[in-house]
Amino acid sequence: MLVVEDERILADAVAEWLRRESFAVDLAYDGDAALERLGVHGYDVVVLDRDLPGTHGDDVCRRILESGAEPPRILMLTASAGIRDRVAGLGLGADDYLTKPFAFAELSARVHALLRRARPAAPPVLERAGIRVDPARRSVTRDGRPVTLANKELAVLTELLRADGAVVSAEQLLEKAWDENIDPFTNVVRVTMMKLRRKLGEPPVVETVAGAGYRLP
Repeated sequence: MLVVEDERILADAVAEWLRRESFAVDLAYDGDAALERLGVHGYDVVVLDRDLPGTHGDDVCRRILESGAEPPRILMLTASAGIRDRVAGLGLGADDYLTKPFAFAELSARVHALLRRARPAAPPVLERAGIRVDPARRSVTRDGRPVTLANKELAVLTELLRADGAVVSAEQLLEKAWDENIDPFTNVVRVTMMKLRRKLGEPPVVETVAGAGYRLP
């Protein structure tokens, strides 16, 4: 996801909180930087401050919605708590609206809700091959046995489940589970996959498709 917020301390804190929730988060501190990143990366959710330097948050919202057939979900942040401001924000096309100050737990709950409304809709609980993941509660079981995963392991497993049996390439996993600063030539996906397979236990469930990526059968 992309977090767009000009108050750098708040932006960094929001990004850190969401990363702890196993989201891959990029940051932009003004509207122009946000539009630049949106032109390069495909995001599922944009957490967008309304009052931004450079291109105003309202204009960023409009540009997002005009950019393609399946734009990301938009959660708009603002210090304006009045009904008129909230109606105006939603009228621009934002999917949700959160006023400052806010609780980080509420922010992540709203992000999870937006992901469930994504196209195609993401189910609240993901299940395949005996594996069950509840992303909002960060709970994982295999054949009823609890499995404790690190943040990136959970993010990778979630993407494999969302693929519904399709092959997910290492490049796709880097884009979805890590932020834009990750080295594209890193072996972090392979290392994370090794740890994930070990924690999921026997028999092996994550398949490697030579030259293509990984999948859950």
